[in-house]
Amino acid sequence: MPASPIRKLVPYAEEAKRHGRKVYHLNIGQPDIHTPVASLDALKKMDLKVIEYTHSAGNESYRRKLAESYRKIGVNVDHTEIIVTTGGSEAVMFAFMSCLNPGEEVITFEPFYANYNGFATAAGVTIAPVRSYIENDFALPPIGEIEKMITPKTKAILICNPNNPTGSLYSKEELMQLRDIVKKHDLFLFSDEVYREFCYGAGHFSAMNLEGIEQNVIMLDSVSKRYSMCGVRIGALITHNKDVLASALKFGQARLCPPELGQIVAEAALETPKEYFEEVYNEYIARRDFMVQALNSMPGVYCPMPRGAFYTVVKLPIDDSDRFAQWLLQDFSFNNQTVMIAPATGFYFTPGAGKNEARVAYVLKIDDLRKAMETLAEALKVYPGRVG
Repeated sequence: MPASPIRKLVPYAEEAKRHGRKVYHLNIGQPDIHTPVASLDALKKMDLKVIEYTHSAGNESYRRKLAESYRKIGVNVDHTEIIVTTGGSEAVMFAFMSCLNPGEEVITFEPFYANYNGFATAAGVTIAPVRSYIENDFALPPIGEIEKMITPKTKAILICNPNNPTGSLYSKEELMQLRDIVKKHDLFLFSDEVYREFCYGAGHFSAMNLEGIEQNVIMLDSVSKRYSMCGVRIGALITHNKDVLASALKFGQARLCPPELGQIVAEAALETPKEYFEEVYNEYIARRDFMVQALNSMPGVYCPMPRGAFYTVVKLPIDDSDRFAQWLLQDFSFNNQTVMIAPATGFYFTPGAGKNEARVAYVLKIDDLRKAMETLAEALKVYPGRVG
């Protein structure tokens, strides 16, 4: 089972804090945005006498309201086409286990969300990566390169749109190219759309709206980032394919049910006013613009402009991102503070890829980002493994 590149450095961060150093966490997508008041109030006002099991597919009241919320954004689904999961993570696991047999392959584009590796390992399936590059801002690889990876074992393509870790956003035209491949080879298309509210400069097009492959698409979703409540652990698997739903429900029954308290909070979140999202959206735009400018002003650093989510993969003038990330926590301090980043090596499948790249998350308020960027700039000046 692969270690999480995001969390494996936690012991070093804890040690730094024990020594009194301030650690700016740019390594993990844990926003400091407040959770909607409606969700917190629902928890405070909960009057359950018993916290019971729920339906294995999730509370019907929540699924009905969730389906309605999807229809409002143009994704036409019924509540019977939704299985509530324990976070988006379980939605990915259920998709893998429902659609692929052990030894079969799913194509995805690297760098990719690191835990896809772990989910594939647990499900006994194989990740088949197609490389994208920072030099062209992690655009979708050429269709010819994708088709080269298709074998008799290939059963699905997995995308994350907007993308974690790169912040890239696939257009409708790019998704239609993928649709043609999916249709031609009769593959599943897993579409992780957790960050769909965070699209900058262009709207989001859902894979659920790709015509001609309605039975092939499985959308994966979560409330964690949308409402800044990662600890609630509520996600969803959505598809029109009844056979996939039936299979996924068996896995849902095996784990009994998704969290009752989380569903109460998530259902209340659906009442969040649009002003909340406008405020959050504008805040992330400001954070993104500040951080990208700060990074690109550092000698030897290249940071693409993210078009979605709240991450970017940045190229650094260093010898080894794993060594650099550990050095920041173990051996470096500037004004008694340091920075925690996620080495990009853990987001690649190809050995040796990403050694001079790191994922950074702009989930901190600008005052903290400013201090974090100042600290990172000073670290790059004195890092023993600096190159270039």
